[in-house]
Amino acid sequence: METLSLPINTLNNNSSANCISLSSTSNYASLSSLQLRSSFTARTLNLKRVVRVQAESEDSELKQMRDMAAARKRWEALIRDGKVKVLTPKEAGYAVQLSNKPLLDVRPSNEHNKAWVRASTWIPIFDVDNRLDAGTIPRKVSNFVMGGWWSGIPTLSYNSQFLAKVGEKFSEDTELIVACQKGLRSLAACELLYNAGYQNLFWVQGGLEAAEDQDLAIEGPVPLKFAGIGGVSEFLGWTDQQRAAGAKEGWGYRLVFSARLLGVIVAADALYIGIQQIGRYLQDIRTH
Repeated sequence: METLSLPINTLNNNSSANCISLSSTSNYASLSSLQLRSSFTARTLNLKRVVRVQAESEDSELKQMRDMAAARKRWEALIRDGKVKVLTPKEAGYAVQLSNKPLLDVRPSNEHNKAWVRASTWIPIFDVDNRLDAGTIPRKVSNFVMGGWWSGIPTLSYNSQFLAKVGEKFSEDTELIVACQKGLRSLAACELLYNAGYQNLFWVQGGLEAAEDQDLAIEGPVPLKFAGIGGVSEFLGWTDQQRAAGAKEGWGYRLVFSARLLGVIVAADALYIGIQQIGRYLQDIRTH
């Protein structure tokens, strides 16, 4: 652009100087072009990395969805073929209390420690992963960001000692009732146990969460229905279990959580105002 702005007679009178000028301009243009290309290449590479990470994440989610769909088909086949019998929570309660059938609780510790069935045996198929290493920290962060903060569900890992510990407690011919909180992990446990040789398995449909207060003898600090909730949703009372309890208990129960919600709003406003004040204070320090 600078070369084009020069008068024409300058080009005629001093060609050598103009050659140097044109060469410098050309070099500058080449350098600018190189820098633009480098910047464009870097941005392209960064974009490719982002796209690749997103694609890998989507592939992982799709793989998990396909694996879960395949697992559900296998579990349905176990029940359809009569390899695993189905019990309601009330029927499971009768079997435990009247027939002394053993109940295997496969829930993770965060659920079991809140409430459990009296005389049951606790061996989790998945349990809370308390490790802090390069392999687990990204999983913990992802779990928290993807909803763990709201639901309170921790990062879980498969208990590799599950079958061995069950084998220590029960023989393969034991009539074993298997239960979890919602009925999903207990189906996975039934599949593992059946493949390991256990032929008399009973699955609690809907999990322990579906049990009414009189169905099972319960111990622990909270009702069995509340053992699977947590996080911010539990604190604010925005879970289905708490709404159902609120409908039974009345306004007194709801007011507790309404007060908590109001407290969160007030605390958020105070934090926002505090951050603004600190920002103004720091700005005044810079100007003076």
